[in-house]
Amino acid sequence: MKGNQKLIDMLNYLLADELTAINQYMVHSEMCADWGYVKLHEGFEKRAIDEMKHAEQLIGRILFLGGTPVVTTLNKINIGADVTKQVTNDINAEEGAIKAYNDAIKLAAEVGDNATKDMLDRILLDEDAHIDKLEEIKDQIEQMGIQIFLTTQVKE
Repeated sequence: MKGNQKLIDMLNYLLADELTAINQYMVHSEMCADWGYVKLHEGFEKRAIDEMKHAEQLIGRILFLGGTPVVTTLNKINIGADVTKQVTNDINAEEGAIKAYNDAIKLAAEVGDNATKDMLDRILLDEDAHIDKLEEIKDQIEQMGIQIFLTTQVKE
């Protein structure tokens, strides 16, 4: 099927965001594992896997629409030197993703591609869940203090 080129370009933009997020989450995950924060490691790793699934869906849709997936483009990856900075960087990335998905959903509706819109709606719900979890972590850090929070992230 021949899709709208502007929408295909937007899907490639989203793909770059997802590929960037995979890298950022994986590095944060491994840093937390190295520090012994197993629960944070597992959470970051799960989000990275979610982003991989999103990338897979975007690639599939781009191909279906007759486009070429661009997998060589990454945005700036923001690695946090500590857990607080990691969470802040990840919240910023998710906020950008949510805005981009909302823009893409609007574009898909405008060009009459409801199947792409539905796919993007489902991914947006995942991104909302990601930011919700990250904001929960940020709130816990603020309420407990970083030292106490980190003691809750070690698995015994």
